[in-house]
Parts: sequence; C-alpha cells; structure tokens
Amino acid sequence: MGHFAEANSGSTILTRRRFVRLVTLAGASLMAGPALAGLSVTRGKEKALSFYNLHTGESLRTVYWTSDGYDAAALGQINYILRDFRANEVKPIDVRLLDLLHALRQRLDTNEPYQVISGYRSPATNAMLHANSEGVAAHSLHIDGKAIDIRVPGRDLSELHRVALSMRGGGVGYYPRSDFVHVDVGRVRFW
Repeated sequence: MGHFAEANSGSTILTRRRFVRLVTLAGASLMAGPALAGLSVTRGKEKALSFYNLHTGESLRTVYWTSDGYDAAALGQINYILRDFRANEVKPIDVRLLDLLHALRQRLDTNEPYQVISGYRSPATNAMLHANSEGVAAHSLHIDGKAIDIRVPGRDLSELHRVALSMRGGGVGYYPRSDFVHVDVGRVRFW
C-alpha cells in the first residue's frame, strides 16, 4: 500500500495514504509563498535539523523531510522541542520556518545544532515577555509558530545575522546583547 494501484479499467487510483501525503505536500507548497521564493528547493535529498533547547537541556537531530515529503513524526519531535517550555504548550511549527533554518544551516556550512532561546510562545507567555521587555512584539510571530530565536556554536553572531539577512526569507532581528538572532517567515524586514 502507499503506492498507486491500477484498476481494471486501466485508470490510476490513489491509495488513501498517498492521497493524504499529496494533500499535505500541496498545502505545504501553497504555504511557502513568496517569503521563500529565493531559497532553492532540495530534490531527492533529506533535510535534517538539529536543536539544543537552552532552557530544557533537550537535544534533537532529525530528518524532517525526504523525497517522500515531510515526516509527521519528525515534525512532532520538532514541535515538542520548540514548545513553550514555560506553559508546556506545543504548537505546530510552520514548515517554511524549518525550510528556512535548513537553508540557513547549509549556507553557514555547519552541522552544529541550533541553540534555541525561544521557539513557539503561547499568547500568555508572549504577553508576559512583552510586558517585561521592549524587544518583544505584542503579537509576535512566535505565537504563530513562525519565528525562532537562535545562535549557532562556532559561528559568530554577526555572521549568523549577515547570512540570515542575505537569504531574504522573512524577518531578521539582531540582539547582540542577548546573544541571539531572531528569524521568522513573516514579511521581509530587519531590525
């Protein structure tokens, strides 16, 4: 199962599993939109990401995309490690953000894990951080699973910032005092 099946009439019928996979891929493709127009699409190769959550001490290295498409189990693992650790809430992370992080990792030519300062934020956590910091937007894209604050071991923060800006994949914020770079898949902008 999971492949095309030939019917007696000679027409091609999709199995349920293949249909769901195609619908998922089509939806992901539509979501990619213009924000990632400048990024090359990986064909026939795996896409892997590594994370180290600085707040929880959890690590993850996973292949989240293969030639068969996005891997639901791997996406679930990523959603979990990037959860709002304060509220222990998990939200799906936008695959466009994952693809941006994958492309960024390739351009940095590193296999080091992304050190995660902040991934998904619940509305309550974001409101608390917004009340205590001028650098947190009232409706941050972190709430939508479309933003992450990171650094990369062995790479200077200014290099990470410069490469992220050059990709024009969305918003890029530079926070040298707090030692992280913000990247998101919103409109292209920088601060």
